[in-house]
Amino acid sequence: MQIITRVLLAASLALPLAACQKDDAPEQVERAPLTAPANGDSAQWRAYLQDLVPRHMEGIQNQPYIYLVPDDAVADFDAQFERLSEKAQTDVARGIIRGNLLAYAGADSNRVADMVVAAFENVPKGSMDGVRVLFIGDAADSQRVEQAVAPAGVEYVFVEK
Repeated sequence: MQIITRVLLAASLALPLAACQKDDAPEQVERAPLTAPANGDSAQWRAYLQDLVPRHMEGIQNQPYIYLVPDDAVADFDAQFERLSEKAQTDVARGIIRGNLLAYAGADSNRVADMVVAAFENVPKGSMDGVRVLFIGDAADSQRVEQAVAPAGVEYVFVEK
């Protein structure tokens, strides 16, 4: 009899505690998207890209390739731009497979567009099916970039800065 009493006592003490338990899972609140920096501050651009790129990752299984063209006010801009352009060309020439995202951005939309056009210059037709190309720039450069990447068979996404 004492065992039953103890079990009932324990249950009566535990029941109110169990009832008070709430679902403590935090609500997912969508943050408002950041706007593109008006200047060439690389820290601001990195923060912007860290916010923007994940918003375009649906269906992408791999880490994105992100190419941030430096501000032309940087002391060794030409060398940095040349290295980044070579990297972009090498990556694309090596072959990007389905499920990848290539993001191109920078304060100078025309230079970013030049880099994308040069990178896709010799890509075989239809060789990048299932790859998404994200171009962040001016509307005036979007059509030129889209024409350069379309033959490769990519999904082109334009975000106006």
